[in-house]
Parts: sequence; C-alpha cells; structure tokens
Amino acid sequence: MTLVRYQNQLPSLLSHFFDTELDTLSRRNYSETNTTLPSVNIKENKDAFEVHVAAPGFDKKDFNIELNNDLLTISSEKKIENETKEGETFTKKEFSYQSFTRSFTLPEMVEGDKITASYKNGILAIAIPKKEEAKPKPIKQIKIA
Repeated sequence: MTLVRYQNQLPSLLSHFFDTELDTLSRRNYSETNTTLPSVNIKENKDAFEVHVAAPGFDKKDFNIELNNDLLTISSEKKIENETKEGETFTKKEFSYQSFTRSFTLPEMVEGDKITASYKNGILAIAIPKKEEAKPKPIKQIKIA
C-alpha cells in the first residue's frame, strides 16, 4: 500500500479563509490542546444544582474539582502512552493526550462547603446544594381573624 501525501498546490485567499474561519467554527468544542471539551448539562431543582459532565473513558482519579470563592473549576489531564517495541517504525503516530478545564461561577445561594461529586458510566456528577434560605418555601395558608 502506498501512502499519498496531499499538498495544497494553489494557496489563495479563499483557501486561507477556509483554513481559518471555518476551521475555527468547526472546532468550537475543542480546547487549545486540540482535544474536545466535554459537554455539560446543568439542572436545577428546589434543593440543589446538578452539573453533569460527559467524560467517558476517564477514571475518577483523572479529575480535579476546585472551588475558589465562587468559581467552580473542573479539570482533567490524562496522558496515554503506547509502548513501542524494538524494531518498529512509524509512518504516523498520534499521541493520545486529553486535558480540559471548565469553570463556572456559582451563585451566592449555594453551599460551597457541601458540594459532592461522583463518577459513574462516563458521567461526572457534581451536586451543589442550595442554602436553606434560597430554597422555595411551601405555601402557607393565613387565616383571617
């Protein structure tokens, strides 16, 4: 099998536009290290916020979750090294290095000291409980005297 290398023979303003503008649009979910940023869902119920981060293929030890004042930062760094056997040569080898950082500003109504996290089936789940005074109060009937 022969490998064929493509080289752009006609560089032009148009090709430069496609190499930059559209390439940037197609990579909006990629970090600067050219790895995808995990998708995040944020749910709110009466007692808490739930942040779900889609990060399959990681272990819970790969994550770092920090709270600095009201800034919640979720990050991960994972490097996979494949062993090379003696006598092997590479035509092409792409390293597998995954890292990301996502930050969220938390509202004042949350209890930062009570944040918990779990990782199951490729989803990092972070529970951020609300302060008692921020929770909705039940309807109270007032009798007329």
